[in-house]
Amino acid sequence: MSELRVALYPGTFDPLTNGHLSIIRRALKLFDRLVVGVALNPGKNPLFSIDRRVNFIEEATSGLKRVQILPFDNLLIDFARAHQANVIIKGLRAVSDFERELQMGLMNRRLDERLETLFMIPSQEYSFLSSSFVKEIARHHGDVEKLVPECVRRGLNNLELK
Repeated sequence: MSELRVALYPGTFDPLTNGHLSIIRRALKLFDRLVVGVALNPGKNPLFSIDRRVNFIEEATSGLKRVQILPFDNLLIDFARAHQANVIIKGLRAVSDFERELQMGLMNRRLDERLETLFMIPSQEYSFLSSSFVKEIARHHGDVEKLVPECVRRGLNNLELK
């Protein structure tokens, strides 16, 4: 029997965007199981609590099989090992993303040579999209309907953004 191909897609997901969902759907075509790891990452001053971010992803992926959404606040390689992931998926939009992600991927490989990093480029329609842009648009009461799942749009509308 062959080993399951398990991938980990980590991120802050504050908030989840349609670009993130595109990566999730495409990764499920390549792997037997996908763990979406929602990082606590208090240094980024997240807009939403980790529980709310997990809930958004669970709601947005409710129709997808073989995906598991879990929070984490430990070392990425330890989280990957705990969930039998042998690949870390990272989305890249621009060269600036690549430089940071390359450094992290090399460090993760140094810490555990069995763990591979797979860089996925976004669908063209989401190549410009980031959670930071979504928050900025929402902060100014702009329309984010085509940028995020409906559950996230509702969540953003219910916040008092400054």
